[in-house]
Amino acid sequence: MSSNLINFWVIFGLVGQACFSLRFIVQWIASEKKGESVIPTAFWYFSILGSLILLLYAIYRKDPVFILGQSFGSIVYLRNIMLIHKKKQNALQ
Repeated sequence: MSSNLINFWVIFGLVGQACFSLRFIVQWIASEKKGESVIPTAFWYFSILGSLILLLYAIYRKDPVFILGQSFGSIVYLRNIMLIHKKKQNALQ
């Protein structure tokens, strides 16, 4: 396997981890601004983006533990995004 391909996957995995980590920073900033613990919509978008990138990385690495963990998380994050959009649509009606 070429080192360029390995470098791509390492960088890809690090980008996924960075997206996944950014969700905590977004949540922390939103909570500080409001003076209470809140979970902004951006938290869920960073969660799904980071999780899907990490899932692809885990599939490439053929790591069943990592694949299982990211698969379940992705379902939860996607469902939260769906619920947020459903609530917004119901508010418009």
